[in-house]
Amino acid sequence: MLKEKSKVPKEYLEQLERRRYSPNTIQTYLSLFEKFLSHFNSIEPEQLNDSHVAEFQTYLVSEKKVSTSSQNQYINAIKFYFEKVLGRERGYYHIERPIKEFRLPKVLTEKEVSAILNSVHNLKHKAMLLMVYSSGLRAGELIKLHIGDIDSEQMRVFVRGGKGKKDRVTILSQKALVVLREYFKKYRPKEYLFEGQNGGQYSDSSLRRVFISAIQRAKLSKRVTLHSLRHSFATHLLEKGVDIRYIQVLLGHNSSQTTEIYTHITHKGWEKIQSPLDNLNLDD
Repeated sequence: MLKEKSKVPKEYLEQLERRRYSPNTIQTYLSLFEKFLSHFNSIEPEQLNDSHVAEFQTYLVSEKKVSTSSQNQYINAIKFYFEKVLGRERGYYHIERPIKEFRLPKVLTEKEVSAILNSVHNLKHKAMLLMVYSSGLRAGELIKLHIGDIDSEQMRVFVRGGKGKKDRVTILSQKALVVLREYFKKYRPKEYLFEGQNGGQYSDSSLRRVFISAIQRAKLSKRVTLHSLRHSFATHLLEKGVDIRYIQVLLGHNSSQTTEIYTHITHKGWEKIQSPLDNLNLDD
């Protein structure tokens, strides 16, 4: 996984693998740490310290204009090397962590979701997008689903090793089940619920391309990603009166605060709210 001329010490990759980090996290950490090392190309990795980290952060913020979430990822990748590979004590160097911006997730209306799903005519592609929206799945969770993870009797979907390596159960849609059965009869997957052309796990990048194509065919101008279907799942449930504690469980959030962000998006009930200005007596 390391590039041939990479400055990243092999111990860095070995520690990531030993601690069972996910393949996506490993790839991200390697890429970000490589950029940190390249910024100080003439200095050996073990000679880098907190002053170099501070200088690199200034570069990221002032020149690269990275988001706070990206900056945090860089910091975590660097901390992993200092603490887990070199064995430095936690807090050996002091990094001023950026304040995370409060940004609302991009959400689609029910009409927009219908337009996207109706634009897909390939049976496998349609089944995948239906599952993402109807069960609130992450892309990585969908492509890891095995055939046995669908419980049509209890109308449940078992998500194995989701984010944070947590298992959870979410709901199975009746309409999605109808399409899934039709898909299963046609494609006959052997292990994973959705497999690539040559078998094995369907690729994350291919799934995202399916969504982008659907957006284009639906002629939607709203800038959204595949993950917006998961955000829409949560928001639409909230608008239908589902208790936020249930939504938290379905999404697999550790904290209710993470789920509560959807309360900032829904406009349900706004029609009953009257501006205080409308209660004032104003001169004509």
